[in-house]
Amino acid sequence: MNNTALIIVDLQNDYFSSFENAKYPLFKTEEALANALKILNKFREKNMKIIHIRHESVGKNALFFQENTQGAQIHSALNPQKNEEQVLKHNINSFKNTDLKQILDTSNIENVIILGAMSHICIDAITRAASDYGYNCSVIHDACASKAVEFNGIKVEATLVHASFMAALEFGYAKVKSTNEILEEI
Repeated sequence: MNNTALIIVDLQNDYFSSFENAKYPLFKTEEALANALKILNKFREKNMKIIHIRHESVGKNALFFQENTQGAQIHSALNPQKNEEQVLKHNINSFKNTDLKQILDTSNIENVIILGAMSHICIDAITRAASDYGYNCSVIHDACASKAVEFNGIKVEATLVHASFMAALEFGYAKVKSTNEILEEI
């Protein structure tokens, strides 16, 4: 897996029900974290490129990830190491108004492995953008978390939200794999 980067998206405290005062806990975030750690440790062991994406919401009315709060910090289990890239974003798409593309291109990255949260928002956006930029994308479905949503009076449970977005990404933007599948490839 030469020219490959791991991109960990928004696994921040506000998404974890185990974090006291979490502002926006997701469904099965702790399970996604456990799988993300397995992949992160493998990348560290092999000295491969790792990029941590952290979202900060600007403004006092932000629902979560408010600037300068503990909720906006990356979960402590994933603390970036000195040789790992960190990208701060203020938008859903991790490429928008950040240096993510420059980091990938400077490192001659061709393949990106994406995991994190939320499946139906930021994971969807980064995967589609990365594919449009020409990167070969893999999304690790069991290292991503989502949330139940409602639209036009229809409630959709988190497992269906997650599955719908994984199916859409797999159809045209990425290979959608399990943690075990990607660990075998690394």
